[in-house]
Amino acid sequence: MRQLLLVNHISARSLLRSVCFALAVLCLPPMNVSSEPFDARGQQFIAFKSFGTFKKSPGKQPGEIILTSREIHSRIAWDELIASWNVEMPASAYLKIEARAIYPSHTTKWYVLGLWSGDPARHPRESVRRQKDADGNVDTDTLILREPTKCFQVRLTLGGAGREKPKLKFLGLSLTDTGAQRESLPPNRAAWGKTLAVPERSQMAYENGGVLCSPTTVSMMMAHWSRVLKRPSLDHDVPEIVTGVHDPKWGGTGNWVFNTAYAGALPGMRAYTTRLTDVSELEDWIARGIPVGLSLCYNRFRGKGREPSGHLVVCVGFTATGDVIVNDPGTSKNVRKIFPRANLVDAWAHSKNAVYFIYPEKARVPKDRFGHWESAKAKPVLK
Repeated sequence: MRQLLLVNHISARSLLRSVCFALAVLCLPPMNVSSEPFDARGQQFIAFKSFGTFKKSPGKQPGEIILTSREIHSRIAWDELIASWNVEMPASAYLKIEARAIYPSHTTKWYVLGLWSGDPARHPRESVRRQKDADGNVDTDTLILREPTKCFQVRLTLGGAGREKPKLKFLGLSLTDTGAQRESLPPNRAAWGKTLAVPERSQMAYENGGVLCSPTTVSMMMAHWSRVLKRPSLDHDVPEIVTGVHDPKWGGTGNWVFNTAYAGALPGMRAYTTRLTDVSELEDWIARGIPVGLSLCYNRFRGKGREPSGHLVVCVGFTATGDVIVNDPGTSKNVRKIFPRANLVDAWAHSKNAVYFIYPEKARVPKDRFGHWESAKAKPVLK
């Protein structure tokens, strides 16, 4: 009898342990998924490379198509959005990019983030002014909200004559929480002592050169990939790019997303505007052998005061002690220059660390630690 009771006791205890173990397994987080919250550092990049989840509806013009996303839910509560697009654009084709924020109490109007076309003589290729209302405004290429949100939608209008329609390759959405506080990151010393062989070009060699820093930056980056890939067709001179990116409503050629849209329209290339949060992330790209366009304050960069002066340069490397090496198009001689690291940090903050990424679609980009560029972390969350 005592033996029978002991067996029954052992069986019951074993059953209890099995049940407890099963419950414990159910309560564990999935493998390879950290239980810690994801550190976005106040920035997020969301990428679309297919548009099958978008609702398709007819537009107002014959043959026009409207693609409307489902609700997109972000990791961060953002108050600034920059949309980039890579589109193969026949001559008669056109594209309109819009976004709206969704709050618990209401949904904003659709803000126009850009009008793009194959031929600006046939359809507009420009930003849209005077969109300000109680919810926000569009500053050339950046949607700025009065109150942050974590829910929004985008809408794309595509049109063209006959079968000449835009072919969407990529849509990138850069989100920023302008109130986020970020600690500095340890530098990536793998980039120190490394300089990329990016061709040097000066904007001052061209008519009206004082305002051509952005297309000259794009020209240098494209020339670099032309040499690396042995594709001469990628090497476009500055005047050609100036014509392609001119924004008559902005009054020049510095519209960030127009410059990346120009480069991203080329076969096999990816180009977009996004924002980083630290020089360490910039070093990740140099260590991987990929130059980066930087938007910054030229006066701060040169240590000549704090008067705002927007400028674009190409980051091509870092010295052995961590100072930045750039191709600076804003000079007639010695385009390759070295600036103190502290000047870079101060000057780059002027644009909230905006960058141009231009690289082959099949390039092996750096590990995306914080979800700030095209990577597995850029997958949208839709509802």
